[in-house]
Amino acid sequence: MATERKASSLRNRAPRGLFGRLLGDRGGATAMEFALLALPFCVIIFASIETFVAFAGEQLLANATDTLARKIRTGEITFNQGKPTDMTQAQFRQAFCDEIAIMMTCSATEVAQPAKLYLDVRNIADLSNFPDAVPRSGSDLDTSGFLFAPGGPRDFTMVRAYYRWEVMTDLVRPLVTKLRPAGDSMPRDYLMVATATFLNEDY
Repeated sequence: MATERKASSLRNRAPRGLFGRLLGDRGGATAMEFALLALPFCVIIFASIETFVAFAGEQLLANATDTLARKIRTGEITFNQGKPTDMTQAQFRQAFCDEIAIMMTCSATEVAQPAKLYLDVRNIADLSNFPDAVPRSGSDLDTSGFLFAPGGPRDFTMVRAYYRWEVMTDLVRPLVTKLRPAGDSMPRDYLMVATATFLNEDY
């Protein structure tokens, strides 16, 4: 009787044939399950991190806009008034780049030739024509009307900042990307927008 049980146990532990032995071998099951789940898990983790970083970048852009707008409002930054506080457009862009440098480093050519950061600073003479929408040309940002003309004392002024944040994770790209440059079949950039409107002080 013991001999029969031993033989039956051996048969159960050693299935007949190559295919039978393959089905009976559970040694690599964990590795296969990990291989199947690792990729989507890593994509989800990376997408979550990228979303968090993009949100932090958007807050940084808003803070920089508020900081530079406050300097215009108080007369610390002026334009074409013959004062030591006057700034050119390039100097203003450099000051903005310095504010966001912790996460959004401007390239050597970014100040002279915008590629990611776009600034629109203008005096609002007619409040009934106050711009309240993101200017677009098709599915892309329209920068043709952007100005650098901050107002003087007691003028209404608007500062708008746009930043093209490139989305790397394909999983979230269709959900958050808003810009599609002409000729591109796939949207790539998430458009960050920050706006400040104010009445300049009588400096």
